Amino acid sequence: QVQLVVSGGGLVQPGGSLRLSCEASGITLRDYSNAWFRQAPGKEPEKISCIQRSAGITTYVDSVKGRFTMSRDNAKNTVFLQMDSLKPEDTAVYFCAVRRHGFCSDSLQHYAWKGQGTQVTVSS
Repeated sequence: QVQLVVSGGGLVQPGGSLRLSCEASGITLRDYSNAWFRQAPGKEPEKISCIQRSAGITTYVDSVKGRFTMSRDNAKNTVFLQMDSLKPEDTAVYFCAVRRHGFCSDSLQHYAWKGQGTQVTVSS
């Protein structure tokens, strides 16, 4: 049974930082493409970062480039999302997702497994 356990969300002031974790069991993350998504109220899920299995590269949506960093610890079978210089518009539910394909996709429907969400609220 595959499980993705997400942790690390919370309330932070603008300009602050948070670090999200997504620990996997039942699969080995490095064998797949791993992504972070977020969903704000009333909006569709948005892929914000992805480690592409085929090339080992990490991509980011423009709105988080330079502020967010995605990484993976293969020994811990965990992916992380370090979020710095947070803005109110980063407020959303964040979750990780894993795709069998070697390439990332912007559509959550293309991911085989999804972790539960964690709320990130950026507010003063």
